[in-house]
Amino acid sequence: MEELTSLKNPKVMLWRSLKDKKAREEQQAFLAEGVRMVRDALSAGLSPLAVLLREDFCPGFSLPDGIPVFTLPEHVFRSVCDTKSPQGIAAVLPLRVKPASGRMLLALDGVQDPGNVGTMIRTADAAGFDGVLLSRDCADLFSPKVLRATMGSLFHLGFSFPSSLESALLDLKSDGFSVLSSQLDGEPFFERKGVASSFVLVIGNEGNGVSLPVRKAASHRLCLPMKGSAESLNAAVAAGIMMYDLIRNA
Repeated sequence: MEELTSLKNPKVMLWRSLKDKKAREEQQAFLAEGVRMVRDALSAGLSPLAVLLREDFCPGFSLPDGIPVFTLPEHVFRSVCDTKSPQGIAAVLPLRVKPASGRMLLALDGVQDPGNVGTMIRTADAAGFDGVLLSRDCADLFSPKVLRATMGSLFHLGFSFPSSLESALLDLKSDGFSVLSSQLDGEPFFERKGVASSFVLVIGNEGNGVSLPVRKAASHRLCLPMKGSAESLNAAVAAGIMMYDLIRNA
């Protein structure tokens, strides 16, 4: 265990830079903050590049042998973390995830709010989905806000980042998947028919919805009923309703 006390220490400066996407991509690493995130990462078999502990903090669980552990005074630890009140532990993890696979998938088409992306990933995990596809214009999966909203579900699912979401969905469709596009001008969701046992639910951008090429690739275009005066639902709320109803009938 090594103690680092300076804000100008090269390791501290590197860890602090991981708040930015460019630095994460350059270093091929990201920072997971908090007891739950670190514990879930370890349970998923990930090997941290480093574990950071606030000098007065005890994590309450054992860290595997061979992982570099650093203790930091509070002001240094706070500078590294993105949260306003960090719990006292963080892990530097390699920037990789297992690829999306399975028969129940979620696809995010240009979803840009980090809270929505993280919440939908967490809901997909809770509902029993197998993986998530993210278009290149979605919020960054490894950003601090997305990570916090996933509540550790990042480590339970598979993820893919196709250069063309439309092409990826067409490939799934040719493999027998139903591709369900959620859109305001779609058919009633609860009256859907002909959905295969393997499917991918597509949720679109908060303002513009599912992109036109992806709509064209869909086998089903569906809309939740709006019986009240609201014109639409929050994307994460709509996704949660649809995911749970899909697994109920799977």
